[in-house]
Amino acid sequence: MTNIKNINRSSFQAFPYHIVDPSPWPILLSFSLLYLALSAVMYMHGYSYGDSLLNLSLSLTVFGMALWFRDIIIESTLRGDHTKEVTKGLTIGIVLFIISEVFAFLSVFWAFFHSSLSPAIELGGIWPPQGIEALNAFAIPLLNTFLLLSSGAYVTYGHHALIKGDRKGAIAAILMTIILALVFTAFQYVEYTEAGFTISDSVFGSSFYASTGLHGFHVIVGTLYIGVAFFRFLNYHLTKTHHVGFEGSILYWHFVDVVWLFLFIVVYYWGGNN
Repeated sequence: MTNIKNINRSSFQAFPYHIVDPSPWPILLSFSLLYLALSAVMYMHGYSYGDSLLNLSLSLTVFGMALWFRDIIIESTLRGDHTKEVTKGLTIGIVLFIISEVFAFLSVFWAFFHSSLSPAIELGGIWPPQGIEALNAFAIPLLNTFLLLSSGAYVTYGHHALIKGDRKGAIAAILMTIILALVFTAFQYVEYTEAGFTISDSVFGSSFYASTGLHGFHVIVGTLYIGVAFFRFLNYHLTKTHHVGFEGSILYWHFVDVVWLFLFIVVYYWGGNN
């Protein structure tokens, strides 16, 4: 007997919305993220087996995410569940997620301005504080600015190439975007290793690494996001009219670009030469 769950619901349902099947991945990710946070605290405080638990919970998180993404890709391609109304809802969800990320960075910038506009007497009344040599904004930060803006231009070109049916151009542009993102991350690592201060060096170090580190994490996530779209593109999952996942990665990447411009102007240039 044919299992009705294996039949494409879009062939007989009377509405364009997607009814999600029961899935074990949300509950798995909920617990793995909880264990990830607890094990990270254990590791930072030197508890026994903290590192092992951290690696285990991180592996479970990546495993759950990969399987959940796999199911969503199957829904959008083989089963045809992502109708026009569903993709509209997904787009709204991506936009709302990016708005929430804006407020996350707003809190970091708020902390930076709170400390830099009126430096406390403990900091010597100046910014950067006494004893701290800020990084040169026109060295690695300026180079990373060009890399990130160039990657944004390439991913936009890839989007337009996809719409026009230029498959080779789209693949080359997306691949170039990923390469530039990886180079950006590598230079960010070099900058951290050569910096003359750490996250524990007064509020300057804390605000610097909190802001740039949070952005660096978003660059890594955005790279993975575009990487998944690139993998799907190679496997003919995306078409000129059906690529909401790729469009979401582009929106996210442009958000990362804009945040970096604010970081370069505020944290590197103004904050380092105030």
